[in-house]
Amino acid sequence: MCLAVPGKIMTVVEEENLGLRRGEVDFEGIRKQICLDYIPEARVGDYVLVHVGFALTVVDEHEAQRVFEALHEIAT
Repeated sequence: MCLAVPGKIMTVVEEENLGLRRGEVDFEGIRKQICLDYIPEARVGDYVLVHVGFALTVVDEHEAQRVFEALHEIAT
């Protein structure tokens, strides 16, 4: 089983030399550089599910908030 965590895309960068697409994704206050190559349709402001540094799919904000709430419940 794997765990994918939602995060909000804050910036998107197209790396011309390598042809890679990456972005800064905010996980409720923790920001990480994430590979966006698998979801070229993702834009700034979108929520994405991320697993080991790779965004796998776009999710709506409501679904992302539901996951955040569940994670908060587990932590307390």
